[in-house]
Amino acid sequence: MISDEKSTLGLIGPASIASGQIDAVKTAELYQTSLMSALVDGVYEGQTTYGELHQHGDFGLGTFNDLDGEMVGFDGIFYQLRSDGSARPVSDDQKTPFAVVTFFKADSRISLSRISKNTAIDRLTAATQDNLFTAVRIDGRFSRITVRTVREQKRPFPPLQDAAKGQAETILTNVAGTFAGFRTPAYAGTLGVPGFHLHFLTEDRKTGGHVLDFEIEAAEAQLCPMHGLHVELPQSENFLNAKLSSPDMAQRIAAAEGS
Repeated sequence: MISDEKSTLGLIGPASIASGQIDAVKTAELYQTSLMSALVDGVYEGQTTYGELHQHGDFGLGTFNDLDGEMVGFDGIFYQLRSDGSARPVSDDQKTPFAVVTFFKADSRISLSRISKNTAIDRLTAATQDNLFTAVRIDGRFSRITVRTVREQKRPFPPLQDAAKGQAETILTNVAGTFAGFRTPAYAGTLGVPGFHLHFLTEDRKTGGHVLDFEIEAAEAQLCPMHGLHVELPQSENFLNAKLSSPDMAQRIAAAEGS
């Protein structure tokens, strides 16, 4: 469905699979508003509300208009993580320029104990399909987590790589909580963040942010592979004029996201 504010890029899912194969795959779908490449280019205003996103998922991540913090969502509740270190539930009328959600249903589980980020990522990568989007949830206790939360931006908006420069990083130690995020295939590296993109919220729901590094004490990862993809594209002038096909876009995304 196309509205006045956004258009549909496409829907890829079981309907495109031969009828004899439909029962062999799950129908979990990734629903996304706008593109990571647009966010990197400074498109920080959108018309999609979090109330609308709730119709398409109970789990996900994203940001807010004017880049006012990070969003992390699981168990049906979305949270806003702001640069002052606070966390609060999101109201339905808040808007986002970029968010990714799904209805999370674990397909597999992996126990993770006393390992670094790199080792954990290697194990999670081995457990996922290279060509599928995968929702990832990790619950547990962490000996150390480094997070970052973007500050609200004012016009004229800088590119994300510049907005992220000088952002304060917070190191949380001996903390329990939840990671929520996605693994994006390499071929979709400008649609989302290639590889793993994770946001964190503490167990007491008081703080969190975009995950840069971590060490796991003991945790369980849950994986939800997705065979559907639906992207809504904004029709704003800023989006239509954004430079989304620059040859260095993948590098700009990696630099902005701390990959």
